[in-house]
Amino acid sequence: MNVPPQLRVASQPRERLLAGAIAVVAGLVVFFIATELFPYHSSNHDEGVYLQQASMLLDGQLQMRPGVFGDAVRPWFFVDNGETMYPKYQPLPAGLYAIAMALFGEPRVTLALVAAGNTTLVYVLGAMAFDRKVGVVGAGAFAFAPMTLITSSVFLPYAPTTVFNLAFAVAYLRSYRTGSIPAAIAAGLLIGTAFFMRPFTAVLFAAPFILHALWELFTAIRDRSTDLASLAVPDAITRQAATATMGLAFVVLALAYNTYLTGSPLLFPFQAFAPMDGPGFGIRRILGHGIEYTPAVAFESNTAVLYYLLTRWAPAGIVGSLLAVVGLVFSSRFRGLIPGLRGVSIPGDATPRRLIAGLFVTVPGGNFFFWGNHNVLANPADPTDGFLGQFGPFYHFDVLVPVAIFAAAGAVGLWRGRSAVASRFDDVIPSTGRRAVAVSVLVAFLLLSGGVNAALLDGPVERNAAQTATYEDAYAPFEEAEFDNAMVFVPTPYGPWLNHPFQYLRNDGGLDGDAVYVLQQDPQRKFELVDAAGDRSLYRYTYRGQWTVDPDEREINPALQELTVREGETLDGTTTVGIPEQVSHAVVRIETDAGFSSATVTDPANSTTVGWSLSNSSASLDRVGGESLENATVAVESVDQVVLTVRLVQQGAGTLTYRQEAAVRTTDEGMSAVWPPERTVCSFVDDCGREGTYLPEKPEQHRDGVFFETELEDAT
Repeated sequence: MNVPPQLRVASQPRERLLAGAIAVVAGLVVFFIATELFPYHSSNHDEGVYLQQASMLLDGQLQMRPGVFGDAVRPWFFVDNGETMYPKYQPLPAGLYAIAMALFGEPRVTLALVAAGNTTLVYVLGAMAFDRKVGVVGAGAFAFAPMTLITSSVFLPYAPTTVFNLAFAVAYLRSYRTGSIPAAIAAGLLIGTAFFMRPFTAVLFAAPFILHALWELFTAIRDRSTDLASLAVPDAITRQAATATMGLAFVVLALAYNTYLTGSPLLFPFQAFAPMDGPGFGIRRILGHGIEYTPAVAFESNTAVLYYLLTRWAPAGIVGSLLAVVGLVFSSRFRGLIPGLRGVSIPGDATPRRLIAGLFVTVPGGNFFFWGNHNVLANPADPTDGFLGQFGPFYHFDVLVPVAIFAAAGAVGLWRGRSAVASRFDDVIPSTGRRAVAVSVLVAFLLLSGGVNAALLDGPVERNAAQTATYEDAYAPFEEAEFDNAMVFVPTPYGPWLNHPFQYLRNDGGLDGDAVYVLQQDPQRKFELVDAAGDRSLYRYTYRGQWTVDPDEREINPALQELTVREGETLDGTTTVGIPEQVSHAVVRIETDAGFSSATVTDPANSTTVGWSLSNSSASLDRVGGESLENATVAVESVDQVVLTVRLVQQGAGTLTYRQEAAVRTTDEGMSAVWPPERTVCSFVDDCGREGTYLPEKPEQHRDGVFFETELEDAT
């Protein structure tokens, strides 16, 4: 018989429908945060690694083949293996993002689905451990915890791995409860998948379940030894063997992946990138950052991390954490110590409660050996600094699950025990008013919890919004540009990496997109890239200012400049600069790797024009102002950088220097140069880097009287 849809819906327990609604809302909220708070991604540049990896997977690649672009396209946290490059991270988190990119063109859909999935699974676990009401409250507590909302809204692997960890827990417990072999197989597949995503995280989550499985096997074998006449294999052995087999199959797959990329099954890509970056004590190091990670350092860091987790990032902060303590006591033989809980029975099953509570031990205990928890704290005494201040202690993301479930158990247990407490006030409150009082207390608690979450979120949102504001400024030129077969040179404020910090500027996996982003290079490499670009249009992304880690100190003015390669037997250049007041004289200098030549201008006017040229493997100063020069020539190497400076000397010994740098090379036909040059205007020094970048489009950014014009033409 067909049941009408409305009757089917009505037949569902209201808790299940409410949990589904919470999951949907959680997904929508995460999608909103991901798009509005992190439109250009966050300050955690690992996001770009996973999205770059997702793009590669869509192109059928596990590793990038840069070809003629070489190390100029090396993304952040990629291992350079010569002819290939591969990310230090496992591929499955990126694979989830790739699916959404392929189906919807928007990887943030994965973030929303992960948030909804985690919320749903917390409900199921809460219902298994206690009952559906606890499951609903636990789902809400988990879904809207500050760390859940922030960490789930960025392209990092922690929330996605938790989906598979929680699904494993549900399948394992269902198999244990019903004896289902398919559920046991599913449990193995799910924890194996989690291992392939984040091995250390999966092992810490699975540890209580592994101990339970071993105990079950021991018990089954012990009981089997007393009944040797029976040929039947105990149910526990069959189930655990199925789970272990499927789990180990994925372990083998992970080792095969290691072999393919690193050449050794036991060498994970993250170890190939930074051999001293794994768990353990002693010297820990990644790139230029390293410390001696001692038990004392581990204790200080992890104590701070857990304190901030329980007071700032858990559901309702300290309120939720205290309720979790109540829930733990309520679930134990000591529940009689809490007034109002003595007569309240514990619903559910003790086994899932014990296994979920075990995460309070295994996740923090395992993380004690991982120095990453030291790194998320820029300053252990300051919870607003470093990655922890923006995303929370994300290595402990799985701890949110037991906190949420036991906080829900504590809240629901106290609610159910309210009659025992209320009976003490029979003489004060009439029976007709007790329900109103109880409802008032519940509403007040919900408002308090929501208010605490909102207050705790305010700081991280503000800090992340400050980062986003600077990213919005930085990427403004790209919002107005439409690329079609272009190559863009990108600056390297943090070293020779793409997507660090500009992770929004990512290449397609096959390096064949509308734009290929390459790192700024020395003249030799720059010309090699120009040749490799073929018929692609050339651009330079630059900015005036200084890129700092602290967004409050980061103020840049970006520009996207179109580049050309000027060629000719002789190239004539003209550079005109403004002369502010009180300048006594100017020194003009042209320089290459072979040497320099200079001239002095006395009593300059409001501007000075310098004529210079490139020909016959040399660079020459031809005229300064109205005066022609002779023998002001310097040799140019086969590939070189020609630097022209005009240093203005002011009364009182102050200086202002105009500087332009152009990559040049000699050819069979004469000379060629990448144009326009990079220009700076610097006070007191001749070279002040990007802080003095001159942007022709924004001359108003400099003091009165300062302007900088330059031209280069084929004179033949």
